[in-house]
Amino acid sequence: MRTTDFASLLSKYLLSYLPCQRGVSDNTLASYEAAFSRLLQYCEEERGLPVRKITVETLSPDLIEGYLNWLCEKQKNSASTRNQRLSAIKAFFKFTRRENPRYIYACERILQIPTKKCPTPVLQYLSYEEIKEMLEKPNPCTEKGFRDLLILCLLYDTGARVSELLDLTVGDIHFGRYARVQLTGKGNKSREVPLSAKTADLLKSYIQRQNLSSPEKRTQQLILNSQGKSFTRAGITYILQKYAPDGHKKITPHILRHTKAMHLLQSGVNIVYIRDILGHVDIKTTETYARADTEMKRKALEQAYPTPVPKQGTWQSDSKLMDWLKSLSP
Repeated sequence: MRTTDFASLLSKYLLSYLPCQRGVSDNTLASYEAAFSRLLQYCEEERGLPVRKITVETLSPDLIEGYLNWLCEKQKNSASTRNQRLSAIKAFFKFTRRENPRYIYACERILQIPTKKCPTPVLQYLSYEEIKEMLEKPNPCTEKGFRDLLILCLLYDTGARVSELLDLTVGDIHFGRYARVQLTGKGNKSREVPLSAKTADLLKSYIQRQNLSSPEKRTQQLILNSQGKSFTRAGITYILQKYAPDGHKKITPHILRHTKAMHLLQSGVNIVYIRDILGHVDIKTTETYARADTEMKRKALEQAYPTPVPKQGTWQSDSKLMDWLKSLSP
């Protein structure tokens, strides 16, 4: 059976270009694969179009827009997820445009599809008192409690993404005059983040307890579950939920990341340094925290010092005064 141009290009894009040339992370690759798996599902189930018959030119703007609507209306995806799927498709068509210039017109038509406006989500983060309460809950005298405390401290102290925490190896931890951790973020870009003295002490104790000090253990994953296997994202979220501050129904790793960013900002740390600690490519992403902090301060000021606006001026209720003012008008 003859392979279509689309099948050939998509295979090269997912199997070679993204992982080898672009060096994207496994999570990014999985997201792109999900976008195209859903697209193929839509073509077959909604359009009656077999995968073997899909070509680059078959993927018209009408078909792609139909797919995006299907994601929102039938699959109940959010506008944000819809936009992520569209971004993956556009990236593929940019690749196709470079690989086969004869498809430039078909590609340009897809690249013109607009993203959907998303409501700005409320930035969720914990107060200093709440994070303190959370860190006091694990029992460090037990093996699990000590490990859980280390997970909480690492997430908060470094502002790491959950994927960055899960990818940590023993060799990524550096002690010395200043303890630091090497995190590998999006696009396999590495950055070093300083550790507080207390987190560094926890790590030293953990490495000793787990017998991870020998050189051959440097490539071993730092934190494992009770079965000696890698944690999942859900597993880390479960631990956070277990120690959630009173009144908080849902705590995720990203909320701790937001918390660290807001606390740094409120402590007067330069936003450029916060960008570097969080591993943001564009400082505009980091500025989200500055805007949130400004809005928080504005609301606090309004509540503390309400503007004393009178309901109605006394001159408006004085009919004689009003008649006199009207008489002055030509």
